[in-house]
Amino acid sequence: MTRTLISSTQLKRSRVRYWTLLAVVVTVFTLVFIGPLYWMVTGALKSAQEVAQTPPTLFPRDPDLSNYTAAWEQLNLAKLLFNTFYYAAGAVVFQLIFDTAAAYALSKLRPAFGNVVLGAMLATLMIPAMVLIVPQYQTVISLPVIDVSLLDSPFAIWLPMVANAFNIFLLKRFFDSIPEELMQAAFVDGASPLRTLWSIILPMSRPILGVVSIFAVTAVWKDFLWPLLVMPHPETRTVSVGIYTFAGGIPQNVVIAASVIAALPTVIIFLIFQRNIMSGLTSGSLKG
Repeated sequence: MTRTLISSTQLKRSRVRYWTLLAVVVTVFTLVFIGPLYWMVTGALKSAQEVAQTPPTLFPRDPDLSNYTAAWEQLNLAKLLFNTFYYAAGAVVFQLIFDTAAAYALSKLRPAFGNVVLGAMLATLMIPAMVLIVPQYQTVISLPVIDVSLLDSPFAIWLPMVANAFNIFLLKRFFDSIPEELMQAAFVDGASPLRTLWSIILPMSRPILGVVSIFAVTAVWKDFLWPLLVMPHPETRTVSVGIYTFAGGIPQNVVIAASVIAALPTVIIFLIFQRNIMSGLTSGSLKG
């Protein structure tokens, strides 16, 4: 038997304590995250009286799937979901075009004072979003110079989302990991910076472009205050604003069912693309 400073019995006890503590911590955090989702899903299957009951029931007594049908019809979820998909698709397109161009310029073209510009962008991440609501709203209701209102226009959602310093930083870090030899070889072959971006950089950047796209979709999907301000007309509302607006005279269980339907698309997107998310977030951390 090998002699050590700690006996094998003590080592086994330490391992048991470690794994026990780890299991307890993981279980507690899982319950904290899963608890609200479980309450939402089960609440959508309960009657209005059972939802309002105190203390709440852990399982629905008589599960009723008709709450989902009522939510779809009474809250006009088809129109709300279409609006949200439309805004999310536009946000993805605008961010991929402008944020990618900004990150490519800062990473590979290296303009004068590029680090200063990047530092100023990153500094904006320290400003609370609520502080920017008033100046952004003042800009949207009356665009400078041209004096045009963007209320009830999708550009009121798309344009503020383009200025996303975090996504630009993610893209720049990924572009930094692409070897300079590829850029030099493209320039020797006569490729312009734009052709190099299109033919070399973008095909190699699919993981991080997927991450940025998913971030853009989830940002539009979960946003509430900004769409509430800039989309006042019922025909232009997002799903989160629509559920909040139409929920006044509707039973609570139907509202909960509508929330479940509204949350499903983002959950499905995450389950499908979770590998792409992780690979995109880590692929730029090592130099290639």
